Amino acid sequence: MQIIVQIALVLAVIIVSVALMRGGSNARNLAIRRMMLVLFACVAAFSVFFPVALTRLAQFLGIGRGTDLVLYALIVSFLVFVATNNHRFRQAEKSITRLSRHVALEEAEKPWLSKQDES
Repeated sequence: MQIIVQIALVLAVIIVSVALMRGGSNARNLAIRRMMLVLFACVAAFSVFFPVALTRLAQFLGIGRGTDLVLYALIVSFLVFVATNNHRFRQAEKSITRLSRHVALEEAEKPWLSKQDES
């Protein structure tokens, strides 16, 4: 039964990793993101099959249990995610503002043109 749970967890990690690989940025950011996801998938699979090793690593780092180490890693990952999304949101806001200004200027009434010229 334990092997079934382990395989299910590894498959879940693979599916999430593949889903996160989709999407685009520039080539450099995309390559870094993919390398980090592959590393994450390998570490996650290793920790599923060898939980004692994760506990030993946690104790070596001065953390009591392996689950605490996973929790700390998830907190750091969440903070990186929030910072990245905040940056993307600000960039999108800037783009929308520029686009809105452009559209407003294009659609603004031009008093120097007569009504006949607009037709």
